[in-house]
Amino acid sequence: MNLREQRAQKITDDQIKKIDNYSYKVKSQSSKKWYNIISIETGFICDCPDYKFRKNGYCKHTISVEIQKGIRKQIEQVQQKQVTINPVKIDGCKFCESDNIIKKGLRNNKNYSIQTFQCKDCKKKFSINIGFEKMRATPQAITASMNLYFNGESLRHVADSMKLFGVKVTHQTIHNWIKKYIGLMDNYLESITPQVSDKWYCDEIYLKIKGDRKYLYAMLDSETRIWIASQVADTKYTEDVRPLFKKSQEVAGKKPKVLLSDGARNFMQAHKKEWYTRYKEEQTKHIRHIHFKNDRNTNKMERLNGEIRDREKVMRSLKTDDSPIIKGMQIYHNYIRSHMGINGDTPSERAGIKVEGLNKWITIIQNACKN
Repeated sequence: MNLREQRAQKITDDQIKKIDNYSYKVKSQSSKKWYNIISIETGFICDCPDYKFRKNGYCKHTISVEIQKGIRKQIEQVQQKQVTINPVKIDGCKFCESDNIIKKGLRNNKNYSIQTFQCKDCKKKFSINIGFEKMRATPQAITASMNLYFNGESLRHVADSMKLFGVKVTHQTIHNWIKKYIGLMDNYLESITPQVSDKWYCDEIYLKIKGDRKYLYAMLDSETRIWIASQVADTKYTEDVRPLFKKSQEVAGKKPKVLLSDGARNFMQAHKKEWYTRYKEEQTKHIRHIHFKNDRNTNKMERLNGEIRDREKVMRSLKTDDSPIIKGMQIYHNYIRSHMGINGDTPSERAGIKVEGLNKWITIIQNACKN
């Protein structure tokens, strides 16, 4: 324990005042002055001389807030039991549900082979290809195409890449796969509630749909970085975004304690109409003044906007407001893509939803079909 930590432990609770969930005041030990402590993305900042001029990243006042209030900069532990989505295993006969089955060779078709089984009770042979029945391409080829597309490639580039693996498909076929499986996965994943924090971001980004300028509004959780909900709109400042707020609360099962936005009036109106309450302990604080290089910022939200912009540039334009591409980007962001900002985890893992298996696309699709 260094000298600053020893001095921080001498600061008592009555010398620390909580202003809100993200700001405090700590009394100086040598004068009557109170220093301001503000929570930022990487920890705390203080306006005391030790923190300001020595630029060491911490001081006894910030340490005292961490110690006395028990809020050291860590990812919140998930309160509920973690939900695990496991790969689907074939453990019973599809006819009589007996578990007395054995492998019985391969069934070959024009494009690939699939394992067949035989039930020793009813003597019937069967094969199971959950989620990919009657598909000419393998599950691996379909999910690899989807992964390449949401990773930034165009449909035609994905089709060209798949030729290297001996899979000859058109760009329209790949789009059909995306449309089919994104809808299937979305219906399944909506039944699982993510465990999000009490601090959310909301922002908008413009998109082109049928060549017209539209706006995509999104809600993002601060700690887990999970993309909670979205809404496509025609205007930037006058659009009613209450459906976004309602959907976000429905998905998360709660409303946040703190909402950060850029101060657009439609965010203010939606916050007042949807989340305002007379009871102070139940109120959602709306922080509207953003400083991108200071303590109050939406940098995490801007990172999500960057992902959407990179994907939208390749597409040039969406075809419809309810395009499956938007939902696909959300699923890819939440459940498939690892994020360096959260130590290589996916947002869903931080939100208590773990997808097992080497191919997470297949795991989700098979569970969606099974359930």
